[in-house]
Amino acid sequence: MQLSIVRIHQPICITTVFVAVVMLLFFSACSGNGKQMGGAVTNRDSLPALETHDVTTLISDSGVIRYRITTPLWLVYDKLNPSHWSFEEGVYVENFDENNDVMAEIKADTAYYYDKQKLWELRGHVDIRNQQGERFNTELLFWNQDTQKVYSDKFIRIEQIDRIITGHGFDSNQQFTVYTIHQPEGIFYVDEEKTAVTPADSLQTDSVATASANTSE
Repeated sequence: MQLSIVRIHQPICITTVFVAVVMLLFFSACSGNGKQMGGAVTNRDSLPALETHDVTTLISDSGVIRYRITTPLWLVYDKLNPSHWSFEEGVYVENFDENNDVMAEIKADTAYYYDKQKLWELRGHVDIRNQQGERFNTELLFWNQDTQKVYSDKFIRIEQIDRIITGHGFDSNQQFTVYTIHQPEGIFYVDEEKTAVTPADSLQTDSVATASANTSE
């Protein structure tokens, strides 16, 4: 899967990394002795190769537009191990299908994209909305673009039309339409006439996972 940036809507400001020039200074005295000084060395690995402000860009996969990224600050570290893109001031990502319809919207306080692994790491207040209008909230989420899978081992809250499901541990397809909660804690119905399902030990993982997947299809 080959991703390429196809358009940037806002002007970008590129931070050029300069290589320090080593200078040797000689001072000749009557005795013929000289004094030598070494120049400063710049740590190139710790500096971003690209710095972009207030940008909205489209990213294609095999010639098809798949993602739109909006962020106030985009840093690219190509020399770090692992190399990655950094979104320290937040990011908003839209995932498109073949018809350019939005399948999922993702917001996060902080995000990192590891370009070699094609892996997103989303942190902070992570908020996702799928095409059915369901909302997913967690503090940490990983999104593997190669496998098209999303997963987390943290607390997850899923807000559906008629109920809220909570638990720990979560995996899903990248459209957020088929998903599983590994350690469910409860189902809380929005309709007051229905009774909330608690506590966690009264829930079976498989039944909750099946119910959530069927509801969202």
